[in-house]
Amino acid sequence: MDFKTATTGVAAKAMRNEISGLVKTVSDPSTRKAFDTEMQSFFYLFTRYLAKRAHAQEIEWDRIKSPGEDKIVPYSKLSAGDPSTLNKLAVLKVNGGLGTSMGMTGAKSALEVKDDMTFLDLTVRQIEHLNTTHHVDVPLILMTSFNTHEDTLRIIKKYANQQLRITTFNQSRYPRIYKESLLPCPKSADDDKKNWYPPGHGDLYNALYQSGVLDQLLSEQKEYLFVSNSDNLGAVVDQQILQHMIESQAEFIMEVTDKTKADVKGGTLIDYDGTIRLLEVAQVPNEHIEDFKSVRKFKIFNTNNLWINLKALKRVMEAGEMELDIIVNPKTTDDGQAVLQLETAAGDGIQFFKNGHGVNVPRSRFLPVKSCSDLLLIKSDIYSLAHGQLTINPQRMFETTPVIKLGDHFKKIAQFQKRFKKIPKIIELDHLTVTGDVYFGRNVTLRGTVIVVANEGQRIDIPDGCILENRLVSGNLNLIEL
Repeated sequence: MDFKTATTGVAAKAMRNEISGLVKTVSDPSTRKAFDTEMQSFFYLFTRYLAKRAHAQEIEWDRIKSPGEDKIVPYSKLSAGDPSTLNKLAVLKVNGGLGTSMGMTGAKSALEVKDDMTFLDLTVRQIEHLNTTHHVDVPLILMTSFNTHEDTLRIIKKYANQQLRITTFNQSRYPRIYKESLLPCPKSADDDKKNWYPPGHGDLYNALYQSGVLDQLLSEQKEYLFVSNSDNLGAVVDQQILQHMIESQAEFIMEVTDKTKADVKGGTLIDYDGTIRLLEVAQVPNEHIEDFKSVRKFKIFNTNNLWINLKALKRVMEAGEMELDIIVNPKTTDDGQAVLQLETAAGDGIQFFKNGHGVNVPRSRFLPVKSCSDLLLIKSDIYSLAHGQLTINPQRMFETTPVIKLGDHFKKIAQFQKRFKKIPKIIELDHLTVTGDVYFGRNVTLRGTVIVVANEGQRIDIPDGCILENRLVSGNLNLIEL
């Protein structure tokens, strides 16, 4: 037995003992049973991680090919949808994220993004409109994490009288692992939140199956599930994609879109030994990172808008076939300890379904809000709202949206709100860069390329009613024409 295999056995045994200890800390029998099931799923993931580590199963770069034309279908070739098929559909939003990168403490989906409406408000408005317009019953499923569950339950109370059924279920809560000892961080089942993590959106399948939500949907004659991230405002129900799924008898469809310089880190679809698979940046060997980012070799990326056949999902789960590639996410605790989070990606499930393929959709179906720069664009006059759906303002002369780069002073949502008395008019803007201590007054108009730079120790206030067109603004409001 080689050294690595031997240490793998020791690590697995030590982890099993620790997990048994964690389970014993739960006194209520029914809670303990559910926690035990969750810990067994985690232990299985952990043993797979150990095996992968022992045998260094890295992707072999030379075996990667671009998918064949039949595996990436252009959206323009899809036929019109049939509204009656909507009764077979359910919509799931991955709602486990905290807006920590934007300085939020609660569920990100509770952020007001447009006309005083939150991500969740917009989703509810869209699906309600679908249900009332076509006299169908499309339910909304929210997958929360232990970080967002309470928040989400509180928020959805206000939708009680809407034409929409909402179901929530919690994704798994797994223990973080110390990198050195490979032992779990928590000492008891109710240990501090910071010792646990939600294991990525790939946990969707296991959580749907274990929670009973999958069986509930099947008993309601639902056959298809449309999955997307709750912060992607472009992910609305599309009848053409649903129709294509039915006609092509695909058990899994991933919406992909053309890659730009801004998307170099997005996962992509590949042909690996004849199987279609998702390749994430975390799986790419270091010497091939630049290849991966190249728009020439990998022209598309995964939007994480996924369409899944529910009967097929049940079959795959019951057969125990859903072995998603493990993504190791290294983190550092507040007290400086190196820990690991073992995660999986939902799109990676494509390899376990029959006739899984990509549909190359317009960029408008990928509108994520990951930063305050994204938020400025969404809140602006570039977009208008109709029934919870964002559409580009017809007065915009260009199909592309402006490039917006706000500096660190605008990183947190509270700062962002303080620095804009009112969102500027940007219908004719191409590019905006703002760095330093800058404040915008009311009714400011930005056109062409505008760059505002406040140097260290300086503050710039853009006055009310100011119009900036192709300007570089610096120092004490020095205006330089570009």
